[in-house]
Amino acid sequence: MLVSGFIDRPDYRVDLLPRCNRVTVLVGKQIVASSNRTIVVDEQGHGLVFYFPPIDVDIDQLVAIDQHTTFCPFKGVAHYYAASAAPALPIAWTYANPFVQVAALAGYIAFYQNRAIITVGSDDPIE
Repeated sequence: MLVSGFIDRPDYRVDLLPRCNRVTVLVGKQIVASSNRTIVVDEQGHGLVFYFPPIDVDIDQLVAIDQHTTFCPFKGVAHYYAASAAPALPIAWTYANPFVQVAALAGYIAFYQNRAIITVGSDDPIE
């Protein structure tokens, strides 16, 4: 059974901040996600990360990497996606069943900021 890190560290901060700005993800020249319903995760000791609702992600451009999971003591088990064009390199992740403290992230998809281009507030991400 997986144990939440919040048990030993109830003071640890993982803030979930709903945003209404348009956030877009490009992989190559393809738009993979675009949403004005993201959640920004502001986790203690980490950079800000945008999580996209699955309805705003073009899942057809991604492929699940079934054999690759990791465990975060404050969010749970992460499952990974790669771009269809490069199926070995993870570019995104999701928490299907996150811990109760971050339950709003369930199913949302985040992208590595160094493997995709993420823009905020622009209607045309390829300007």
